[in-house]
Amino acid sequence: MPVEVILPKVDMDMATGQISRWFFEEGASVKQGDVLFEIETDKAAMEIDAPASGTLRNITGKEGVDIPVGAPVAWIYAEGEGVGTTAPAAPVPASIEPQLVANGKIETPMSSSQDKPAQTALAVQETPASAGAVRATPLARRLAREAGLDLAGITGSGPHGRVVKADVEAAIAGGGVAKAAAAPAAAPVAAAPAAAPAAKPMSDEAVLKLFEQGSYDLVPHDNMRKTIARRLVEAKSTIPHFYLTLDCELDALLKLRSELNAAAPMRKTEKGDVPAYKLSVNDMIIKAMAQALVAVPDANASWTDSAMVKHKHADVGVAVSIPGGLITPIVRKADQKTLSVISNEMKDLAKRARDRKLKPEEYQGGTTAVSNLGMFGIKDFAAVINPPHATILAVGAGEERAVVKGGEVRIATVMSVTLSTDHRTVDGALGAELLGAFKRIIENPMTMLV
Repeated sequence: MPVEVILPKVDMDMATGQISRWFFEEGASVKQGDVLFEIETDKAAMEIDAPASGTLRNITGKEGVDIPVGAPVAWIYAEGEGVGTTAPAAPVPASIEPQLVANGKIETPMSSSQDKPAQTALAVQETPASAGAVRATPLARRLAREAGLDLAGITGSGPHGRVVKADVEAAIAGGGVAKAAAAPAAAPVAAAPAAAPAAKPMSDEAVLKLFEQGSYDLVPHDNMRKTIARRLVEAKSTIPHFYLTLDCELDALLKLRSELNAAAPMRKTEKGDVPAYKLSVNDMIIKAMAQALVAVPDANASWTDSAMVKHKHADVGVAVSIPGGLITPIVRKADQKTLSVISNEMKDLAKRARDRKLKPEEYQGGTTAVSNLGMFGIKDFAAVINPPHATILAVGAGEERAVVKGGEVRIATVMSVTLSTDHRTVDGALGAELLGAFKRIIENPMTMLV
């Protein structure tokens, strides 16, 4: 019996993936553990090992083509096993592939002897009114049931098209969704003015009509850009953001950073002797944010509908710009690490992020995040929270400004920071306490060394 090689799920948000390259050709002999192919997801490139030893045949997973998670991409035959001895499952027809991820639900194609049942199941799945086809949160289902609304008529804005509370509330306000068939007849009520329907985004055709034909080029979205767009819409639609801004003086921090870098020991490398570390301002911001969360533990939390998740460590995600998008590798337990460890770890994470070589556990999760645009001269900005975080710190440029102290004007290097918080988790006073703790650490940087 040949061993099926499938496209594995290497990211929690992954519905499809692309094989960027095969390391073996049709008919090649492989050993269990050999790297068969490389998957390109929206965030990283992952090498996939052979699940068994034998001869690689029936390679159906083509390079550069979107393939549903769980779909077979090849088969490995044991030594001496004829290709015709056991027919592998037929490749999924192109016309059926999009249905495999309909409604965000992944289905693995059945064997060739069950093609018709597989197609039937898929046809049922893509019918919105079929049982279980509508993805919705429990709260959204309850609200729809109480309002007598049919979930099949509501467009979901959550992950994979999931209907969330806000979608049901918008449908109720719009009054344009059909009532569920099982809903009891409503008693006559006095006529009321119809509410305006919820605004819908412009269609592609409507947008393009606004521009002169031939005055633009169309660049299709890749998986990374689609995922970023979906997650940002989800975050701004479901998380009640509010923002707090204050200024931090950096002169003491810049002086300490210069002294620590000057005192760095040398280490031998192939390129000669180099400093063991070279601290950046951002490294010290990561450390300060982690220490601030430890000082204000109630702010080191994540929201779920059933409970508040209180974290025991400060895992700080750091926004890194890469070609075509953004990724947030995480410095785990940053509150417990020295500045030199954070600095070297961050350099490694940033390099592998740009090479798309991060492992999923290196960019998933975390308890907060830092986004720094100071190197571009941006004075201040507000960042979008990345779930499951409840906070994100937006860092502006350090610049010389006139400050007044003791009735006298003097020049100081000042950096503006803005804390975006999830109001369900971090209230105004708590957010102010967290940002105040961050400011104290930044302006008294020796506390990062003890």
